[in-house]
Amino acid sequence: MTKKLPLTFAVAEMPHTSAVRNGSIQVDGVDGNYLTIHPQIAAFRRMVRDVEFDVCELAPTTYIIARAYGAPFVALPIFVLRKFHHSGLLVRPDAGIREPKDLEGRKVGVRAYSVTTGAWTRQALMEDLGVDCSKVTWVVDDEEHVTQLKLPANVEHVPAGRSLYDMIQAGDLAAGFAGNAGVGRTGNPTSGWKEVEVDYPDLLPNAEELEWDYYRRSGVYPMHGTIVVRESVLKENPWVAKAIYEAFDEAKQGWLSKLNSGEANTASDKRYRKLQQLVGNDPLPYGIDANIKTIQALEETAFKQGLTPRRMSIDELFFDPAKV
Repeated sequence: MTKKLPLTFAVAEMPHTSAVRNGSIQVDGVDGNYLTIHPQIAAFRRMVRDVEFDVCELAPTTYIIARAYGAPFVALPIFVLRKFHHSGLLVRPDAGIREPKDLEGRKVGVRAYSVTTGAWTRQALMEDLGVDCSKVTWVVDDEEHVTQLKLPANVEHVPAGRSLYDMIQAGDLAAGFAGNAGVGRTGNPTSGWKEVEVDYPDLLPNAEELEWDYYRRSGVYPMHGTIVVRESVLKENPWVAKAIYEAFDEAKQGWLSKLNSGEANTASDKRYRKLQQLVGNDPLPYGIDANIKTIQALEETAFKQGLTPRRMSIDELFFDPAKV
């Protein structure tokens, strides 16, 4: 009997990853040790700083930055989360923000400058809404996962003892990102945080309409979770890329069947079912060809936003299992 290759995975539990994590779908030729790390962003930091896992789900902006600085792991075109980002930027009603351009010259809170939510929202502001994001002061309360990242001059840290939540409450921020990406939590950003309720309006009340229109015009469908693998593993065992891809794709197909039958019906499932009306039957497309416009858009905006020191090619960023 051929001995299986032992690999440690740090991929979050989701309906479309569960079958791989629980072993009901096997990664061919691999003896997988599947870890649960909560929140998943703690795994991001452990991977980009210490390369602690063989296979890890990373935020794609964090990945692109790490790769630009020579990280010894490479992505597979498996994107386990999707979300548009014309929505999710909250504004104080008394801040005088009537349109996106009004953000220029103001302070906006985001957990870290390299947060993928922030990168995609700035991409929408810059490319679709005419905002000069270099004129916005981005206020952060966490360190960046990639320590080599040199932040632009218009990024500043919260004062000692303050949080984004209390700063927007006090009127010291004109706007902030919703939820864990910004003003929707207090506490340590990587562990032990506490979610808090905020009741501020969205910058764009018609965000969904704008998002759908943007997708129809551009073909860009923002991705979040991206699976990366140690380069040393792939160098010695290139077949692993295809094995991992096929296992996660099989798990996704099982979830899609439940999504289409109505059996999968969580809030997340309902969101993806609605997105099927826009993007087609598969709201979580994998593979290079199906995602080329989105990959190119994120790589380009990461450079424009000062997140990466240089432009990067698709071949540098992704190991294509279809070519194994």
